[in-house]
Amino acid sequence: MRFQLLPSTGLCQDARFDECLVGLAAQHGPTACLWESGQGLVVPRTYQRHASFAASCTSFAGLGWPVTVRQSGGGIVPQGPGIINLSLAYAVDGKPLDHSDDAYLLICRVIAAALREVGIDSHPQAVEGSFCDGRYNLAVGCGPSARKVAGTAQLWRRQAVASGTDTIQIVLVHGLILAEVDVAALTQCANRFEQAIGSEKRYSSDKIASLHTLATVPATDDRHFVAAVSAALERQIQSL
Repeated sequence: MRFQLLPSTGLCQDARFDECLVGLAAQHGPTACLWESGQGLVVPRTYQRHASFAASCTSFAGLGWPVTVRQSGGGIVPQGPGIINLSLAYAVDGKPLDHSDDAYLLICRVIAAALREVGIDSHPQAVEGSFCDGRYNLAVGCGPSARKVAGTAQLWRRQAVASGTDTIQIVLVHGLILAEVDVAALTQCANRFEQAIGSEKRYSSDKIASLHTLATVPATDDRHFVAAVSAALERQIQSL
């Protein structure tokens, strides 16, 4: 597949921005985007079952942490400055379950290759105790010392093609990359929201890592490292 890389959106306030790639991929072929969202929390629809969910969302919005409900699965994740989002959308023949692992492995391969450019070795691995844990996190370190540096999720949709009479299956696979963040602050915010809705889930800040603390590329200013990772991701997408 050769992906069309959309121009960088800069700061995008909508944490569900990348869902627009589903329609673009159906009409124009494989589509990719690197983007950032405004500060907030993103949760799957299952969180809406908690009786105090709506009130908690109102409270956190007042604190500068608006909550967005996404269509994909998983758990709670933060968004905001220093977090890079990579989204890939493309058509697949057959059942989603037959191709789900391949979609995750594709985006993990792209992100891992980009991170190697800045001197960081990573691999897919679950990291118990990290927020939104899953088999296709990207982690650094092994065993009990592993720390999550990126998370992934995916969404499948049947979409009309250009003719309007046929539909095709589109997968949207998303990677959230912790490029330059305060891991303690993000973990604390996620824990506070879990507590507010009456959930027993809690996360540990020592189970995640910000990439800028691991890299061999020096961060000469606040945006230098984020820009370096974004440029590496762009090169990897273009090389697919």
